[in-house]
Amino acid sequence: MAKPKFQLLCFILFLSIFLCLFHGESWELELDDESWLNEEDNEVIMVQSRHDSRNKCDFSTGKWVYDLSYPLYDSSCPYLSTAVTCQKNGRPDSDYEKWKWKPQGCSIPRFDALNFLGRMRRKRIMLVGDSIMRNQWESLVCLVQGVIPTGRKRVTYSGPSMAFHAMDFETSIEFSWAPLLVELKKGPQNKRILHLDLIEDNAKYWRGVDILVFDSAHWWTHSDQWSSWDYFMEGNGLFKSMNPMVAYEKGLTTWARWVDLNLDPRKTKVIFRSMSPRHNRENGWKCYNQKQPLAFLSHQHVPGQMLVLQGVLRRMRFPVYLQDITTMSALRKDGHPSVYGRVMDQAEKQHPRDFSSDCSHWCLPGVPDIWNELLNDLLKE
Repeated sequence: MAKPKFQLLCFILFLSIFLCLFHGESWELELDDESWLNEEDNEVIMVQSRHDSRNKCDFSTGKWVYDLSYPLYDSSCPYLSTAVTCQKNGRPDSDYEKWKWKPQGCSIPRFDALNFLGRMRRKRIMLVGDSIMRNQWESLVCLVQGVIPTGRKRVTYSGPSMAFHAMDFETSIEFSWAPLLVELKKGPQNKRILHLDLIEDNAKYWRGVDILVFDSAHWWTHSDQWSSWDYFMEGNGLFKSMNPMVAYEKGLTTWARWVDLNLDPRKTKVIFRSMSPRHNRENGWKCYNQKQPLAFLSHQHVPGQMLVLQGVLRRMRFPVYLQDITTMSALRKDGHPSVYGRVMDQAEKQHPRDFSSDCSHWCLPGVPDIWNELLNDLLKE
């Protein structure tokens, strides 16, 4: 009798595997059983993919083309942080300002500030994230501010947020500091606790916004020496360590739950911008003295953060658009401030390697302007 039982068990096991494969689901243990998530494995809506009856355009595939009509503004824009005004800080070359992205088989419309402001009339657009998202916010403000009379624009501050106001258009372009999206708080003995399941202290600033653009990646992968927290907390559980990608998925899942439960897609458009690449190998000197984009990448690598992000977005009910800028920006190791994040005197210029090299942020004008041209095109839909 043992043989029929064994055959029955084999049949049940085979049937289970077949059903998993048939429904396109992976046969593995899920980290969490989130009943609020949509069980349908919908494809992530990629911002760069355009479909019509004649052609298909993927904005993430293409090449950088030198264009003397760029940049669209100069480093005298009063809204730029000192750390990204590379020309003012003494960077001797300026070609990094003159490259535009040419997608394969199509083109990105040149940014038109008046057209953009006209479409954003009486709207709030908010960029949420870390200092690289602040980098992008400064770019967007500089792209529009030149067409607005001096007395008809201003910047206001509220908690972790700042807003540029184009008063005649009743438009605000805002930035909200939330590098981890979820809450980072001080606990007993002044220990920093990252609450993977709490978000409202940050999210309360996102309510009532018409267009939300998020990013969160870099802070999750900081090494122990540079980590922003001492402990993770989820529910009543306190953890000294956790796999960074597991923690990232938990944090993003909290964000996704908030978006699903609190926002109305008829009133709010949500975009998640993918990870901005860093060129920090060789202790940050990989980007020093680089003057041209790479023609191609020696190997294609999809960051772990991107895979986690795509998985979370697939399970959401709310239609979030994923703007993939990772590969195109990976070609631009010439676009970082390196040692030109500050003004150096003549003596310091003789020994630039005595100073730190920033290969994470971007000179402005520069690469984030192209991200915003992509964003502008998306918002025309």
